This record gives sequence, C-alpha cells and structure tokens, in this order.
Amino acid sequence: MEKADNPIKLVREKIADSCKRARRKPGEVTLIAVSKTHPAEAITPLLEQGQRHFGENRVQEAQDKWPVLKESYPDTVLHLVGQLQSNKAEEAAEIFDVIHSLDRPSLVKALAKAKDKLGRCPECFIQVDVGEEDQKGGCAIADLPDLIAQARSAGIPLAGLMCIPPAEIEPAPFFALLDKLARDNGLEGRSMGMSGDYETAIMLGATHVRVGTALFGQRGTHA
Repeated sequence: MEKADNPIKLVREKIADSCKRARRKPGEVTLIAVSKTHPAEAITPLLEQGQRHFGENRVQEAQDKWPVLKESYPDTVLHLVGQLQSNKAEEAAEIFDVIHSLDRPSLVKALAKAKDKLGRCPECFIQVDVGEEDQKGGCAIADLPDLIAQARSAGIPLAGLMCIPPAEIEPAPFFALLDKLARDNGLEGRSMGMSGDYETAIMLGATHVRVGTALFGQRGTHA
C-alpha cells in the first residue's frame, strides 16, 4: 500500500538504499520528478512534500503549467528532459533552469543566441546516443568532443551528459559507457535512469535520475 499512498517516499528510500550500496551519499543524486502530461493538481502534492526538481518534455506544456506553480514554489528547478527544436531555444531558455537534450551544433548556436538576448542560459546536459539509435535524439559518440568544445566556446554552461538506453535491453552497459564518457571529458553530471532502472543507474554513477511513472502512475493518470 505504501507505493499507492506515498510514492515519493518510496522512491526516495530506494535512492538512499542504492546510494548506500554504491557507497555514495544520497545528496549526490538529484531526483527529477517527470511531470509531463500530468496537471498541476497532480504535481502539487509532491511540491508539498518538498520535491523541487521537475521535468517536462515540451516547452509549451511547461509554459502552460509552471508559471502559476512557481509563484507558490519559487525555488522549483525546472528541467527540460525532452527533445528541443532550435526554433524553441529562446522560449526554453526563458522558462527552464536545466536542459537535458543538447545534441547538435545548431542547437548550441540557437541557445547561444538566446543567451545573448536574454542574459541567461540554462545549464545543459549533452544527450549522447549511446545505443546508436537513429530514431532517438542524441549526439553520436564520435562527435561528442567537438560538440563539447563548441558548447564551451559559445559560453553554454555544461552540467554533464545524458542518455536514454535502448528499450528492452539491459541498461547497465549503457550507463557505464556514459559514466566513462563523462569522466573522459571532464564532466561531472550524469543524467541517466528512469522509473524502471534508476537504481541501476545510481550504482553506475548517475547524478540525476528522471522518474515519472513511479511517482505519478501511467501518463495521463493521477491515481
């Protein structure tokens, strides 16, 4: 019954347990509650329990929901965890604090332009295509050093790397690969792990886990 009654308590306990097993401190892992498709009334209970990091997939949805929520909880940190079109870069930079899907030079240029205009730029994770899946976003591993250099040259603050492993395959090798790529490139953050595999991701170095279903239920449901 605990899962139904207080899912965020259960997820926090599992994060703490995974950190303990990995000989890490719980404070080393940021829980991002992925609230995409869920309305404000489903988000508010988590805010009331102290959750402050939330993830959205789309700029428009964030614009619709979060200005009012942030009035009541101004210390909320909003993460864009979905793909970002270059023509939405300025709007994303206005509302998001962190972007997890920087994956191409054109987006670096668009975010740099937005930074110059707005005087601010979200921290960015570079999304890496660890599974070599054409249908997913992500920078090819071979192109990663160049993209990092371009982002740094443009003044884009880099938080680390992000990945989404292929579905239906053991994720651990992909998490280990992202951890190695981050270390090789001198980046601290590893945004990896979702509802079904965040405990494994923590064991392999995740600093940010993106959890939706385990907190909110299936998309569009609020039970």
